[in-house]
Amino acid sequence: MEWPKKIGYIGLGHIGGSIAKTVARIHPDIAQIAFDTNEDTLKKAFDEEIIRKGYASLDADFSECDLIFLCAPVLDNVAYIDQLEELVTVGEHETILTDVGSVKTSIHEQIRKYPTLESHFIGGHPMCGTEHAGYDFSTAYMLENAYYVLTPTDTIGAERTEQMRAFVESIGALPIILNYREHDHVVGSISHLPHVISATLVNLVKETDDENETMRTIAAGGFKDITRISSSSPDMWENICLANRDEILRLIDTYVDSIEKARERIASADGANIRSFFQSAKDYRDSINLPHSGPLNPVFQIYCDLIDEAGGIATIATILATNNVNIKNIGIIHNREFEQGVLHIEFYSRKACDHAISLLKRHHYTVYET
Repeated sequence: MEWPKKIGYIGLGHIGGSIAKTVARIHPDIAQIAFDTNEDTLKKAFDEEIIRKGYASLDADFSECDLIFLCAPVLDNVAYIDQLEELVTVGEHETILTDVGSVKTSIHEQIRKYPTLESHFIGGHPMCGTEHAGYDFSTAYMLENAYYVLTPTDTIGAERTEQMRAFVESIGALPIILNYREHDHVVGSISHLPHVISATLVNLVKETDDENETMRTIAAGGFKDITRISSSSPDMWENICLANRDEILRLIDTYVDSIEKARERIASADGANIRSFFQSAKDYRDSINLPHSGPLNPVFQIYCDLIDEAGGIATIATILATNNVNIKNIGIIHNREFEQGVLHIEFYSRKACDHAISLLKRHHYTVYET
């Protein structure tokens, strides 16, 4: 497979910077350029030899790119499309235009207004990244073993779709090809709606707490686990809710109906029916890889970066085992939106967790504590 010779980035923040750093690590011969409104970001990326040129506006240099990533916020990406029509059609090579937004319908609908662009576009959503924003939080291992959804248009053709799929795979991610509407329904259910629910619960506790802030003082366990994602960027979630509004509204209506049914179960005082409700949720949740401990139990866990190579997990397990640290659960996290690190490890006690952190840092692993 022939890889791109030149890649351009429109926006070089948390995700764009991580893709660029990953490409620089795995494909150092690929020339990379970037446009960003933050001059400090461009300077850092240039000084780190991640990009060869940085621009404060969309330059004609982008017309020579084989692959262009739109990495600005979701609504901003749509706004840049008008400026890209000429750039991606200049020259003899077939540019592939992609994005990294977590909502796909809005950008696909915008792309359809430009038939030439539509035949060049493959939507993209790397399912990784944390609540942090900006190039300073990007890493060269963020995409390692992360799911990366691709949503090709109907007109781009199978050959270029396969080129993009192979390239995503080459930088360590796990490509999945979906229809863009299917994508928005899926992420609306497993990501967007949970964030709305989390924020609603946090605001409910804030508004109903007493003057001594008793709820805030003793908040722990389940409340912190369920609401951690509320620390994500409000600006980002403003963009997502506006871009995926219709799907999120449909899901909220469905969720409200589910809450009403849960209320009816509890109001009926039918113990078997109530137990069935929680048992069904437990069985499904436990079927998902790397289940966390129950909401009332403390969870002792860490995440760390890990290169996908033979024996990588075994090496970490050996380091911990030879130092008498028992592992409760270990595995690769493929959907890492709002999570740091490739590898997730759980322990039986705080002491074991702290010991593991010390050992892994001593062996030069990057460890993220929760």
